[in-house]
Amino acid sequence: MRFLDRPGFRAAYLPFVFFTLFAGDVWRYTVSWWGFGVIAIAVTTIASVMLYRSKKRGEWAWNMMPFFLALFLLLATASIAWSYYRGATALGLLVTWMTITLAVSIAVNYTWAEILRALGIAMRLILGLSLVFEFVVSAFIGKPILPLWVDYGTDEGLPKLLYWSRDLLFEGGKIQGIVGNSSLLAFVALIGLIVFCVQFASRSTNRWRTGFWILVAVANIALTRSATITVAIVLLVAVTAVVLLLRRVGPRVAVAIYAAVIAVIVAGVVVVTQFSSTILGLLGKSDDLTGRLDIWDAVITLAQQRPAFGWGWVSWWVPWVAPFDTLAFEAGVRQLHAHNAWLDVFLQLGIAGLVVFGALVLSTGIRSWLFATQRNQLLPGDPGRFTAISLLPLLLLVALLVQSLAESRLLVEYGLLTLVVIAVKTKLPERPVTT
Repeated sequence: MRFLDRPGFRAAYLPFVFFTLFAGDVWRYTVSWWGFGVIAIAVTTIASVMLYRSKKRGEWAWNMMPFFLALFLLLATASIAWSYYRGATALGLLVTWMTITLAVSIAVNYTWAEILRALGIAMRLILGLSLVFEFVVSAFIGKPILPLWVDYGTDEGLPKLLYWSRDLLFEGGKIQGIVGNSSLLAFVALIGLIVFCVQFASRSTNRWRTGFWILVAVANIALTRSATITVAIVLLVAVTAVVLLLRRVGPRVAVAIYAAVIAVIVAGVVVVTQFSSTILGLLGKSDDLTGRLDIWDAVITLAQQRPAFGWGWVSWWVPWVAPFDTLAFEAGVRQLHAHNAWLDVFLQLGIAGLVVFGALVLSTGIRSWLFATQRNQLLPGDPGRFTAISLLPLLLLVALLVQSLAESRLLVEYGLLTLVVIAVKTKLPERPVTT
């Protein structure tokens, strides 16, 4: 296993993991779910070995796990005892444990600088290939295409959500990219924008090339036109401005800034509550949030039947198991999540799950905020300094939380992975930078 320590392997492995977690549908659409499963098992096995070796070297112990992360994992695992669908819960737990193991291994074995670099590579691949993919479909194929491994028997009358690409680039429609989903592509573009801007500010890459990739990320956002991403960008700009301001002022002024931020948040909640229809119209959304309200109503109604501890953990809904086989449909397609991470937690783990998961997110948010606003010691004896990269975990977490209101990916794949990486890594001391 000495190859695990080779710089070349380490430099290639992490970008591949991020590509697989953020663009899993690329593998599922090309080599099928079975092929994706083989890839997932392979990367998780490597991560497990790396984590075990870190434990043997004394770099990691289970008592270093964030308390609320361990408690959430314990609650999800225990839910198999009262689950309505124990087989589905067992499958969901397997995937969740694999994702968390992968995330903990990354947090322990890689520095923030290495994570930033790997995210940059993965985002460049996904966003660049997405534009090329959509151009090829529109310029040369000239019609919508389905996943390669699926045979529906006919292309007539199929729901639009089933298509890998709907050939909309030259028509001005929302492109889906290699990930096969415009909302997901928009979010990946947002993550790319965050990563590229941090790289630009930290001068960790060539600024001209990084500037080009910032434009590529903006182009993907423009071509997907996601209202959620628009809101996220506004919040990210505001959070960045506040952090940078706090870095420049003393404690007394900081108290005034915090008071002003709280006042703005309260005012914002009031404005959104009173003028929700107008705001949705400006964002290009209908009052029913593109069908989400019906899904949320169905989920809440079901969750209220088992409010304390929920129906049992499952992460993604399993479409062949009741009640998910008839719970929610959108545009003729059976849905695999509640389109809201918090409602999904309520459904699967009840009020107890909401409390524990909320505590996990809150504690992670506090540590990320402190990491961004306080001087960080990166060298032995260093008095500490502010760095651009210390903004990364906070900005990623803000983006995930905004998306969690419209999607449930915070509980699966890249969402859960990123949350756990931030939760664990902000709790561990950063490894000293060596020269």
